[in-house]
Amino acid sequence: MWRDYILLHACSISNVLDKENYDQREKRYLKIIHQYSKEEQAIFPELAAYVTMALDQNQEQDFLGKMFMRLNLGNRSAGQFFTPYHVCELMAEVVADALEKIEKYGYISINDPCCGAGATLIAGVHVIRKQLEHCDPPRNYQNHILVVAQDVDEIVGLMCYIQISLLGLAGFIKIGNSITDPMSTDDSSENYWYTPMYFSDVWSTRRMINQMNKIFGKGDDE
Repeated sequence: MWRDYILLHACSISNVLDKENYDQREKRYLKIIHQYSKEEQAIFPELAAYVTMALDQNQEQDFLGKMFMRLNLGNRSAGQFFTPYHVCELMAEVVADALEKIEKYGYISINDPCCGAGATLIAGVHVIRKQLEHCDPPRNYQNHILVVAQDVDEIVGLMCYIQISLLGLAGFIKIGNSITDPMSTDDSSENYWYTPMYFSDVWSTRRMINQMNKIFGKGDDE
């Protein structure tokens, strides 16, 4: 049930804007949902609503990761244990040069090659958000932070994807082994999950400018 909920929710988010992967993910969605009766199917949007409300009430948490561990769904034989959110906050506080990089490049990327449900990324984003709010003038963190993540476990990787999507963050998740199959410009998009904010005008324009800089041999800071 948990696996199917995560896959259904992730596909429903992705299919709004990621047209390149739409057909494949829509087929996957229909294959899963048709295994359930109409009464059972109604449970999945309810679960999605609960997750959305939980993150709306408190954005600074790893809600799905916490539920995953409470339900004892982690793979203990593989050493799968999610770092508590307050520990992630402590680690995120050591990031000292975020504002300098944003001032220089216009944005900062946060990467986690073993992201789990995204607790470290979420904590890092909110540490930088608070710094940007105290700038003069204050800046909208959604326009200046790019989340990049990867995990070998599809379900927990998509838990991260769902949470950063619902939190309105721009970024993408790759499902795969970050050691034997790291992110590459030669990758197919099949294993990539892009958040809705990634397709916003701000980030689409930024990607277009970066591509133009590469064509004309300029760096990001130019």
